[in-house]
Amino acid sequence: MRRIDKSFPGVHALKNVSMKLHRGEVLGLVGENGAGKSTLIKVLGGAHLPDAGKILIEGRPVHIPSPTAAQQAGVSIIYQEFNLIPDLNVRENIFLGREKTRMGFVRAAEEHRKTLQLFRKIGINIDANARCSELTVAQRQTVEIAKALSVDAKIIVMDEPTATLTTRETERLFAIIRDLKSQGLGIVYISHRLDEVFEVAERVMVLRDGEHVGTRDIAEITRAELIEMMVGRLIESEFPKCAAGLGRERLRVENLCRGKAVRNVSFSIRAGEVLGFAGLVGAGRTETMRLVFGADKPDKGRLFVDGRKTDIRSPGDAMRNRICLLTEDRKGQGLVLIHSCRENFGLPNLDRFTRGMFLDQRTERKEFSDFVESLKIKTSGHEQLAMNLSGGNQQKVVLAKWLARNADIMIFDEPTRGIDVGTKYEIYLLMNRLAAEGKAIIMISSELPEILGMSDRIIIMHEGRIKGEITDVANTSQEDILSMAMA
Repeated sequence: MRRIDKSFPGVHALKNVSMKLHRGEVLGLVGENGAGKSTLIKVLGGAHLPDAGKILIEGRPVHIPSPTAAQQAGVSIIYQEFNLIPDLNVRENIFLGREKTRMGFVRAAEEHRKTLQLFRKIGINIDANARCSELTVAQRQTVEIAKALSVDAKIIVMDEPTATLTTRETERLFAIIRDLKSQGLGIVYISHRLDEVFEVAERVMVLRDGEHVGTRDIAEITRAELIEMMVGRLIESEFPKCAAGLGRERLRVENLCRGKAVRNVSFSIRAGEVLGFAGLVGAGRTETMRLVFGADKPDKGRLFVDGRKTDIRSPGDAMRNRICLLTEDRKGQGLVLIHSCRENFGLPNLDRFTRGMFLDQRTERKEFSDFVESLKIKTSGHEQLAMNLSGGNQQKVVLAKWLARNADIMIFDEPTRGIDVGTKYEIYLLMNRLAAEGKAIIMISSELPEILGMSDRIIIMHEGRIKGEITDVANTSQEDILSMAMA
């Protein structure tokens, strides 16, 4: 890709960006949210037409005006949100839009045979007739890879491929990537998890503010140098934890239960404390916090807020008791994507912004402006649709709407998933400030360095139960947590 330029109304997304990918290579593509990574890939995948620049594949200039043209040119994009139809089976999804037919009838047997050939090529075993809705996240991702190979792809782009995978599933994905590389494919690997980039890529390319900062060999750059290239400044510590003085008990949970998902969970948290919740995917962490927030109904259990027994039957009850929940799924549960940033900010705060029957938009705009400035939300305006923000800025809008409620108990479920290292740092500083103000913060995270770096105390869950508690966080390793999480 040579000197690619792309602008949108009010945003110069790409400024003469060039990228080179070799056969049999994994190129890591990194940068902060809003740096231009998605726009560059959408140009390569035919979703956007560039304003200037050109694309060459195997030395020949190609015109890619659509995703279909990209596939015909040998380019396949595997987006973070999978493009699979849940109610169709695996075979049907792989050949969707390119069905093998004879006299108007789908040649299902031939598609089935070719599906099995693709699976053998990447060394996995999935039932070709299984509905995609019945597959695990890792299996759906493998189907996306098989779908990419089915169009004879020369170039595969993977966008945050491990965001929802377990450690074992990630290792399996890396094995598939290494196999594809040995077959001569070129792979662009986009991730905010820098450890993965160092493990799987030969070179890494950095974008910042729509510009190509540089491309370096992985063997010749350190993690600290890569972070400095991404954010444009030196970050001395990835986890700037500041211990706050602990105050009175804010929340106590006793014997909380819901089926097999949550089994007799009891814990407490004090003002100024960051309580980390660790565990494997499906351990029951999110399910526990949904019960605390009133999003689900418990079978039994008691909650005490500031020492008072409290019945929380709905999120409204939780909010009235100054509890907020930043959900794991910001797009599905944290935001209404087709509404503006301002409207999303105002939704949980309508009681504060209404005067009688009318919405006081002036006050709402003023308060939102303050958060845009303090959280450094990159937006073209208050009325920009939430769906058009980068992942990190979407997360900041979710943060802003809950910060505006001034809750005393803040539950952060995977607060930094899918966002860049610079924005993570800002969120960590915010957590420090909230703890210093006497807030009680519960943080669920699948990233063990984050749990160890930002928690005052850690609770480990396994199969709906609490398996252990760590109070000496400074002298705890990731292996210690994993051994308890897998017990």
